[in-house]
Parts: sequence; C-alpha cells; structure tokens
Amino acid sequence: MHTHSHTQQDWTAVPLTPELVRGAIELERTERGFLPHRLPARARAQNTDPQLAMAEAQPSGVRLLLRTRARAIELDTVPTKRVYTGLEPRPDGVYDLLVDGRLAARTSVDGGDTLTVDTATGGAEHRTGPVGTARFTGLPDRVKDVEIWLPHNETTELVALRADAPVEPVPDRGRRVWLHHGSSISHGSDAAAPTEIWPAVAALAADGREPVELVNLGLGGSAMLDPFTARAIRDARADLISVKIGINLVNADVMRMRAFTPAVHGFLDTVREGHPTTPLLVVSPVLCPIHEDTPGPCAFDTEALGSGEKRFRATGDPGGRAAGQLTLTAIREELSRIVRERAAEDPNLGYLDGRDLYGEADHAELPLPDGLHPDTAAHQRIGTRFAELAFGSGGRFATRTG
Repeated sequence: MHTHSHTQQDWTAVPLTPELVRGAIELERTERGFLPHRLPARARAQNTDPQLAMAEAQPSGVRLLLRTRARAIELDTVPTKRVYTGLEPRPDGVYDLLVDGRLAARTSVDGGDTLTVDTATGGAEHRTGPVGTARFTGLPDRVKDVEIWLPHNETTELVALRADAPVEPVPDRGRRVWLHHGSSISHGSDAAAPTEIWPAVAALAADGREPVELVNLGLGGSAMLDPFTARAIRDARADLISVKIGINLVNADVMRMRAFTPAVHGFLDTVREGHPTTPLLVVSPVLCPIHEDTPGPCAFDTEALGSGEKRFRATGDPGGRAAGQLTLTAIREELSRIVRERAAEDPNLGYLDGRDLYGEADHAELPLPDGLHPDTAAHQRIGTRFAELAFGSGGRFATRTG
C-alpha cells in the first residue's frame, strides 16, 4: 500500500511553451530550461548596468496560466538566491497559486544558485546549485484557470512542469493588457509575495472591475528613462500604458533638469511611435520624505547598517536644486507641466500625482521601513488607490462603454 498520494506515472509532463507564460517580454532558452526576461535581447545588449541586468531577469508579474482539472501541480525551477554580506538572509522567493483569480496556495523553492553580494565593494560571486520544486496539492477537482505567479524578486529559471491531469493554455478572455514601467517600488521591493506588489494588486482588483493582464516593467533601481526601455514599451503589445518616473533619477543622481525634460519628451515620443492613441498615464513619485527636497545620491545609512538594519539616506545638498539637481518636488512640477502641454495634442495622455497613491497621511500611518520602499500593507494601499484612480470611473484606464 502506497501512503504517498502520487506514484511517478500519475504525472503528465507539461511542455513549457510560451503560450503558458504571461507577463514576460521574452523567454531565453538556457541549458536547464527557460529564463523569463522583462526586457528584450536587443535592450539587454545595450545595457551595461548589472543592477538592471539583475532586475529585468527577476520575473515580477510573470506567471504561468493553465486550464486544467489537476489537483496537484509541480513546477521545477532554479532560483537565484541573493545573499548580502553583513545583512540578515533574505527570505526565499514566494510562488503564489491562484484558482480562478483567487489566491489558493503559496510556497517557496529550496536549492538553486547563490549570488553573494559584498555590501562594501558591490562585487558579486555566483555559485550554481540544484533544481528545486514548487509543489501545489489539494486543488479543487474541477476545470479551472490556474495561475502560478513567480517570485517577483528572485531570478527564476523554469525547468519542468507536471500535473496529475491534462493541461491546456487558458483561452483568450479578451482582457486588456496593462503595461506598467517604474522603479523598485513598481518591481515590488519589500512586498512579501508576487501578488502583493502594488501593480499586481491593481491588476487583480475585482470589486466590479474587469481584471487586466499585467506586464510589469517595474525595474528595481532602473527607471532611468533609458531609450532601450522606451523602445521595449513601444514594441510590446499593450492596451493601457503607465510610466512611473522620478525616484531612481533622484536617488542615483543621474541627470540634471536640463537633461531630464528632453529625456521625458523623448521617452514619451518613442512610446507613442508604437502606441499613438493608447491611454498613457504618466505617474510621478509617491511620497519619499528623504528625497522630497534633497537631491541624491541615496546611500545605505552606515550607522543603521552597523546595527544590522537596512536604511537609506539622501546625501545630496538641498541647495542643489538651484543648479538643476533633481528632487521629487522638482520632478513632479516638471512632469505635470510636460503632460499638460503635450495633452493639448495628445488627448489620451494623462498625469497622476504619486502622492495621491501614497502621501503624507499614508506615510504617517504606514511609514517606509527603510526610508525608501513601501512594505506589503503600503503596496496594498498603493495598488488599491491606483485601481480606483486609473481604472475607476473617470480614470484614464476606465472601460469605455458605447
């Protein structure tokens, strides 16, 4: 008598075809399987920044979509675990399983590769490790849509998929594709699970609104108005587009106002080449007190680091704004002006002040634990607010009837 519920032959191997994967721009064939990317090869070839290379290969918003009766599903993956010297180990990446749009199970994967980052030098060492398995059992015994959301903050190679019943791709439900680009906050920094990052919260928001298909180009540390990112958005399929611009430009101190204004225009021009009439929402930064009126660069707070706490501080001179250094306040004013002027000829362009998503009152109630990134509760609030302001009645992304 076998006590375990499945013998080997109960499983059906499911080929990992692109039809099963949503939210990735490209799947790269690797020695072990497939690596989902959120920027295309051409953009990756033009990038020299290891931070962006890491961010775009973390599958934020990427999920497998299956139509199946299966009660048990296993996904073999190779995660890349990141270890930062001197800091607490990071929690393992989380896999969320949704049944017909509702969270039904959550797990993590052991094993995988290790990337050890030296916090002092920024150098990194990569070690390969074994394949791990995300197991989901006890799923309802009926034909259903199953979504497996991959960890938003952990590079994940897809190796194999098995189920105890046949699997087919989910048919096209006619949902609109919402493509969003932003910083680590949009990427999901410090949210506990992939469906708890604010773009996922907004995309899955039900209460009478039709869910949308999310393509999340939130790229940790890398919303830099890069032309290759604009071209990736231009060339991607999208029915709705939002671009959240500002915090990375300040905290990396990459440009002055003189370069910022034409860069914003150029970014929007490029997006418009591929999507001339698509609803396009420019979103300014959420409240971040350290950078409201103080330019970057942003740095680890070494005193906090000494006590094992991760905190950030702004190291720029508040007087630098006169010389064109960027602050969040300056960026919001300029983005608002740019959008107002462009909207005269582009009626499908809108502006959303990020402080309407997370402002003074929210910060008082749900402060940013490290001074820069919202926690899960704040992600929930930002996502809910975005759903109301963008997808709700009167919003740029509201379903137009008639």
